[in-house]
Amino acid sequence: MEQQSDTFDKPRVKVGRWVLTATVLASAMDFASQSAVNVALPAIQSALQASGAQLLWIVNGYALMLAALILVGGSLGDKLGRKRVFMTGIGLYAAASLASGLAPSAFFLIAARAVQGMGGALMIPGSLALIAAHFPQERRGVAYGTWAAVTTIAMVVGPLIGGFLAEAGLWRVVFLMNLPVATAALIAAGLKVPETRDEERKPGIDWAGAALVTLGLAGLVYGFTAAPALGFAHPRIYGMLAGGFAALIGFVVVERFQRHPMMPLGLFRSRTFSGANLLTFFLYGGLYGYLMFLTLNLIQGQGYRESVAGFAILPFILLLAAISRWSGKLADRFGPRLPLILGPSLVAVSFLLHSFIGLTSGPQDYWLTFFPAVTIAGIGMGFTVAPLTTTVMSSVSDRHAGTASGINNATSRIAAVLAVAVLGSVALFHFGTEVQARAESLGLPAAAMVELQTEAARLGEAAVPPSVPSGQRQEVDMVLRAAFVDTYRLMMLLCMALAAVAALLSALLIGKQRVQPAGEKKLLSGTHRSIKPVSEGVQK
Repeated sequence: MEQQSDTFDKPRVKVGRWVLTATVLASAMDFASQSAVNVALPAIQSALQASGAQLLWIVNGYALMLAALILVGGSLGDKLGRKRVFMTGIGLYAAASLASGLAPSAFFLIAARAVQGMGGALMIPGSLALIAAHFPQERRGVAYGTWAAVTTIAMVVGPLIGGFLAEAGLWRVVFLMNLPVATAALIAAGLKVPETRDEERKPGIDWAGAALVTLGLAGLVYGFTAAPALGFAHPRIYGMLAGGFAALIGFVVVERFQRHPMMPLGLFRSRTFSGANLLTFFLYGGLYGYLMFLTLNLIQGQGYRESVAGFAILPFILLLAAISRWSGKLADRFGPRLPLILGPSLVAVSFLLHSFIGLTSGPQDYWLTFFPAVTIAGIGMGFTVAPLTTTVMSSVSDRHAGTASGINNATSRIAAVLAVAVLGSVALFHFGTEVQARAESLGLPAAAMVELQTEAARLGEAAVPPSVPSGQRQEVDMVLRAAFVDTYRLMMLLCMALAAVAALLSALLIGKQRVQPAGEKKLLSGTHRSIKPVSEGVQK
């Protein structure tokens, strides 16, 4: 049964307010920070002289640890105390944010971001678990709605803040601004939130599964990210890739026989649940790749100021938030299949439109180029998020809803990690090849060609080498910009393919009605009941 401290004797309403304050502050901090970092990436790369591969690791250092450990974080809260684990996550996140803001080098920032991901893995599931523990069933809807509304606002504000700070040369503040918010959340949780834990069962923590999935993802991410510099034939590359795949296979084997697995494989016997997670993997892989390369293209390829780039992606977030509630009602009335086909299809159309955008004259061309494509992407995701949540939650029994939702959340995070690694690797290969091909017609000195290829490893931050003759510097600058925009167009085509696969999977695997598989209790007997609730659409 649920065990709580004596402070829970206070009026529930008063306790609930403090719980909501602490959890909303912590979650909004993470949502705003991560969306702000995306816009600040070009400024970070320039300030720290990061290579293209290091830029990918700045993104994936956080995402890797979060994806690998988020399910373990929820289990730790149930076992050791939700408040304790939640506060530990906030403290770790804040310390890593301070280290990130003071980072003297790209390598240091990557390490700090990895620690930040560990903190997020403890903090994010803990926030919703605390709401579930302290709010009665009839009041949780309002609490979740408040949580979702504030975190959505944070997602909207994040890119704007990140853009203005990066443009002012204050990208470090993107990380340091987390400190006062984290302090307020810690005070609220520490002084006013009672402790809770799940005493009904005392399952062990699936450390073997966590270690294998972390090693597997790390091996794949390192292998794909380093491949453009070393080549796939290099022993280190195919060794890391092979080791990564082997570790992930080992993870599946361990989960099959683990008494308390972090990812119960029995849930995947539901065709709808499997289909929803495959849809999530492909769609969110394309989405995360899209958002990263869109920001880089706007700033490094098209020459937008960082603050303008923050506003440029605003329609996507606003439309996603505005349409999600309506699409949820649509799924309740007609079933999730239609919106889950239509939504990813619209996202694929958006990515296709992006692939037609070449070099523009700047922000004045935004309304006829990027705006229509960004708008359609927001509409498509708005049609998708709520019905996807409905599908995941209704494809398993109520007692497994928390575990199922957590798995779907982890799937979206894993998709982000792998998409950034694989698409980033392809981008580095393609950009270097394009720069070489375009520059050959200019008749540059041999030394300039060598330096230009070295610069190409910095992707969109590549600059004209000093050895290029003054009369050809403008031509070389145009070569770099055109090669980067061409690379962006290829990325959009690959993202389009991922979204199209997601739409096809919806058509093949998602039923027309909300499904509760027959005999599920028998199939899933013995799997661990997670108490963690997840407002999945917003978490992703």
